[in-house]
Amino acid sequence: MPQLTCEKLFLGYEGKTVVSDLSFTVNAGDYLCIVGENGSGKSTLMKTLLKLKAPMSGQIKTGDGLEPDEIGYLPQQTVVQKDFPASVREVVRSGCLNRCGLRPFYSKKEKRMAEDNMEKLGIAAIAKNCYRELSGGQQQRTLLARALCATRKILLLDEPSAGLDPKASADMYDLIAGLNAEKITIIMISHDITAAVKYASHILHIGAQSALFFGTAADYAQYEAGAPFSRTGGERA
Repeated sequence: MPQLTCEKLFLGYEGKTVVSDLSFTVNAGDYLCIVGENGSGKSTLMKTLLKLKAPMSGQIKTGDGLEPDEIGYLPQQTVVQKDFPASVREVVRSGCLNRCGLRPFYSKKEKRMAEDNMEKLGIAAIAKNCYRELSGGQQQRTLLARALCATRKILLLDEPSAGLDPKASADMYDLIAGLNAEKITIIMISHDITAAVKYASHILHIGAQSALFFGTAADYAQYEAGAPFSRTGGERA
C-alpha cells in the first residue's frame, strides 16, 4: 500500500499555477528524488506534502498507517539557522517536540532516541558542542538526526547536500542511502541529477507546469533528460 498518493495536483501561489495535473505514488521504502529546473515547483510540492500549503486542486492521500506527524523534514538552512546558539543534543532532541504536546520535558524514551540517532549519524562525540560552531557537514548530520527523531517512516529532504564540499556531500548521500536501507522512505529534492540517478529508486522530474517523468531511476536513465547522467556511473548503488 502506498504511503503517499498524489492525485491530479495543481500547485501554485497568488493564483499562479506552477505545477499542473501532477500524480504519483510513494511506497514504503522508496527513495524518490524530485528534480527539475529552478522555479519548476519542487519546493512548492515539498511544502504541499508537509501541509504547509494547500493544493489549488487535487488531493494527497496517506496510507500504510502513516500519520501526518510522522513525517521528518530536513529543510534548506537559512543564515539565521546556521547561527543557532544551541548544543547539538538540544537541536536533535527538538525533533521530539511533536510528541511532547503540552508536556514541558522530554521523556527517557525520547532522550534515548536522540542519543541513538546521534550515534547512528556519527555526531555523538560532539553532542555538547554549539551548533553554530560546527562545519556544514556536521550541521546537516545534526539536522538529519533531528528529523529522525520525528519519524521512523518517511523523511522529506530539501537539497541536503547544498553548500557542502564534495566529501561532505558524498558522506551525506551515503548516510541517506543507509537510512533508506533500513526501510525509511526518502523523498528528496536535488539539483544533483547524477546522484539522484545513482542512489534513488524513483525519479520525479518536474518541468514547466507539469511532470516530465515519473518512474524508476533505471527507466529515467534511458529518458532523454536523464540519459546524459546514466553515463557517469548512474546505476543505483
